[in-house]
Amino acid sequence: MTEGIQNKAAVVTGASTGIGEATVRALRAEGWTVFAVARRQDRLEALAAETGAVAIPADVTDDADVARLVDEVTRGGGIDTLINVAGGARGADRLADAKTEDWEWMFEVNVLGTMKLTRAFLPMLRACGEGTILNLTSTAGLSAYEGGGGYNAAKFAQHALTGALRLEEAEHNVRVIEVAPGLVQTEEFALNRLGDQEAAAKVYAGVEKPLTAADVADVVRYAVTAPHHVNLDQIIIRPVAQAANYKLIRKG
Repeated sequence: MTEGIQNKAAVVTGASTGIGEATVRALRAEGWTVFAVARRQDRLEALAAETGAVAIPADVTDDADVARLVDEVTRGGGIDTLINVAGGARGADRLADAKTEDWEWMFEVNVLGTMKLTRAFLPMLRACGEGTILNLTSTAGLSAYEGGGGYNAAKFAQHALTGALRLEEAEHNVRVIEVAPGLVQTEEFALNRLGDQEAAAKVYAGVEKPLTAADVADVVRYAVTAPHHVNLDQIIIRPVAQAANYKLIRKG
């Protein structure tokens, strides 16, 4: 089902908002077949109607949903590229005040969701001859910070599994790419993490030109459309105002 695809068909998770949605738009603009995956059916269907993507509502942490997703993608002609964007953060508590349910959610979505999708699609990606897996991690997975313990731990784990996967799949000609963004201003990330619009706005207050979802999606597009023998192993992308996780220039 996947013979001859040649970098023209992808599954993109987390497609109902933010970087996932922007990635769907970027790849559709390049003429790719894109299977857009997220839990929110209404938003997916609106995106599909606008872009021509194929909407497949699914929860990446649910085994039955993942199996159904693979079946639907196979019937739709298969893919050669898997882009794992689904993830997120909940809470900004220090370890002494950590909420177990927040940590469990972050590991379930960021780590186990990435593992389940990757495991499910690897046979297809190997079979196509030139498969690509791109995992969207975070600079939070490269450097810890106060109040970030749960998100740091989840993204460090996702970063580690990406590195292991690259070593394991090179012999199958599957390239594995990691894109690790810093501060990105999106519709929902900070709001979902902090649960309050005012608190979310403070994350970006005074920062000139934080990254946008479209900025990151353009980097993702570039990485997966490069000739297959070119593997951009790890790409760190930050706004100029953010020299490091702990150094953010705010004005005003």
